[in-house]
Amino acid sequence: MQYQELGDSGVEVSEVGFGAWVVGTDWWGDRSEDDALEMIRYAVEQGITYFDTGDVYGHGRSEELVGEALSEFRDEVTIATKVGYDFYNNPQAGHGELPKEMDPEYLRDAVEQSLDRLGVDSVDVLQLHNADVDEITPDVLELLDELEEEGLIDATGLALGPSIGWLAEGDLAIEEEFDSVQLVWNVLEQEVGNHFLETIEETGSSTSLIPRVPHSSGILNEQVTPDTELGEGDHRGFRPDEWYETGWEKLEKLRFLERDGERTMGQASIAWLLSHEPVATVTPTFRTRDDIDEWTAASDVPKLSAEELARVEELYENDFDIDRDDGMDSLRSSVDGADIESAGLDKLAAD
Repeated sequence: MQYQELGDSGVEVSEVGFGAWVVGTDWWGDRSEDDALEMIRYAVEQGITYFDTGDVYGHGRSEELVGEALSEFRDEVTIATKVGYDFYNNPQAGHGELPKEMDPEYLRDAVEQSLDRLGVDSVDVLQLHNADVDEITPDVLELLDELEEEGLIDATGLALGPSIGWLAEGDLAIEEEFDSVQLVWNVLEQEVGNHFLETIEETGSSTSLIPRVPHSSGILNEQVTPDTELGEGDHRGFRPDEWYETGWEKLEKLRFLERDGERTMGQASIAWLLSHEPVATVTPTFRTRDDIDEWTAASDVPKLSAEELARVEELYENDFDIDRDDGMDSLRSSVDGADIESAGLDKLAAD
């Protein structure tokens, strides 16, 4: 495992991190809490030091389990959490998005409750959870500075989603030099990541990028195939059928990234993201020990060559020669899509 600094915060993260949205929820299939605790501890043994949770996951339960599992490793790991969804006063309705609350007074209280659940005096990385651009006000920025000065947090971040857009928000965070911006980014979904690479280059910002969903909801690691039946409540089932159908075709055109005995497609998908200098850590969704074994090794597999990177770029620019909609347009929005259109990106592209 290799390690990098997050922004210029001094906070170190493993190049492969642990996305704990699967802990304390059933959004990626059922698992017991004992299983979740064991998975987290096993991840530490395999070199993972970056653990990313959020207060809304399981309405605080994910933080409690992460805190319990990592209590004996606190000095060895980096813990990130997110605040901004008001689950305290609103019931969860399935996978629906809860009302957000970005008032500084609310956020401070949310941070303090997160620290209690995690069982820590400070959190290494605090991320605003899906904040709209007009919610990241000067008062919110001042609060983040205050929390850092008080020693309650060490680094600041913005976690983007749940749609694939949110360009204006990420641009603002980069311009304000947040230490990190988390986003959906993978070899099949490149627009937003490529856009932020340009913003970082243009501004000279030190912001690090944290890609999640590196395997495009199971396509690139082949955990979702044409024969797969996703269980009820499995979050991957919210992708349209057209997405998977086009994705399986694209996967076959990416087989050149595999190297027998040296690099699997699942590892190559992570290595492709790590080939971009601003990417500090990638957070795949681990479901088993085998996942941890395979994907943590992605930090050390042979790096993608210039020729391989160029071939991926060419395929993507030509939509993998697939001329049909992937059914994702309704999920690809940010500020009603205006910022995507102004950036010259095609919402309808089958990516």
